[in-house]
Amino acid sequence: MGHPSLASTRTPPTAALAPSLSAVQKRTLTVLLVSQVLSGVGLAAGVTVAGLLAGRMLHDTSLSGLPIALLTAGSAGAAVVIGRVSQRLGRRPGLAAGYLTGALGGAGVVVAATLGSPALLFVSLFLYGAGTTSNLQARYAGADLAAPHQRARATSTVIVATTAGGIAGPLLTNPAGHLATALHLPELTGLFLLSTVAFTLAALTLLLWLRPDPLVLARTLPAATGEDAPAGSPSRPGPGLLVGVMVLVLSQLVMVAVMTMTPIHMHAHGFGTTASGLVIALHTGSMYLPSPLAGRLVDRFGATAMSVVTAGTLLTAGVVAALAPGHSFTLITLALILLGVGWSFGLVTGTAIVTNSTPLATRAKIQGLVDVAIAVAGAVGGLASGIVAAATSYPILAALSGALAFVAAPAAIVAARRSSARAGST
Repeated sequence: MGHPSLASTRTPPTAALAPSLSAVQKRTLTVLLVSQVLSGVGLAAGVTVAGLLAGRMLHDTSLSGLPIALLTAGSAGAAVVIGRVSQRLGRRPGLAAGYLTGALGGAGVVVAATLGSPALLFVSLFLYGAGTTSNLQARYAGADLAAPHQRARATSTVIVATTAGGIAGPLLTNPAGHLATALHLPELTGLFLLSTVAFTLAALTLLLWLRPDPLVLARTLPAATGEDAPAGSPSRPGPGLLVGVMVLVLSQLVMVAVMTMTPIHMHAHGFGTTASGLVIALHTGSMYLPSPLAGRLVDRFGATAMSVVTAGTLLTAGVVAALAPGHSFTLITLALILLGVGWSFGLVTGTAIVTNSTPLATRAKIQGLVDVAIAVAGAVGGLASGIVAAATSYPILAALSGALAFVAAPAAIVAARRSSARAGST
């Protein structure tokens, strides 16, 4: 019979770690949910009124896509910084810094509009993009402590929390505009005032309560729990990484291109800010609400199948938007809802592929670089959308975007088959 004290010391560490790790993951997700709700409100201004504000200041609707391009370009720069800070110090300081920078940008937009300074507007929108980056990269923090077969669901849990703020933000366009007017500020700056406060509160939430830091803790798990570590990862980037990047990039590019020009298209056909705000609110809701479903589908059926579903949904959205009459509120709304659902599927699917294909030691840095590609795609989509729509029409822009999205389907299938072939040969 073995020594009782020796036997008792062999099993408790792992057994004791499991429930505590589960509790930490639940706390992490709870804190992230709160910060996502707040930052979701902060996202509203850039999506809903940035194009309209720039159009009025520049007196040129062909440049209405420029604000989104600047915002997403700022997101690209912020993604690199946030990824590197997170890699070195953890998720908490990286994400919080992004939100505070976004808040500074929101305040700058208000000042720029008040002074009538396009130069300050452009700089401020660039800074504002950092807030959107933190909102997006928070999904990675939700997956840091999750088991590989549960990462898509953990990611989707964080993403769906943005729904409340994302829907409420656009619907507050008129009340926020009245507040700005009461403060003797341009009406369209109201949402940026709201965003400044929301981003600041999101940063404070993370700084105060995201403890322990999920990424910092995840790095200690392999040594503590061996092969069964929930945060286990490959030793080097896997072949699926490029597939994940493609799904994420195309989903973002198509979504931004069509979404950016929809309010402009609606205004050209007699719709007011209330109608366009409602459409964007429903679109935003459809971007985040389906994410739990997407997470379950990815975990159950695999990323390749969901890549095809993503491409098909975005193609359908582009076709509906292209065929919808300019006066049809119902069909335009349906197109934007489908666009949001396709983006949601793409974000969860691509994120799961990227996370499962990256080593823990360099995961945050690689994730930051992936989000740079996403931001660049958004910038290209936002900038090109105004040019294409002005040179042709909104329906042609929507049709081209949908067709582009469908490229992801065959690419994912081919990449999956090549990966399987390589695995079989080794």
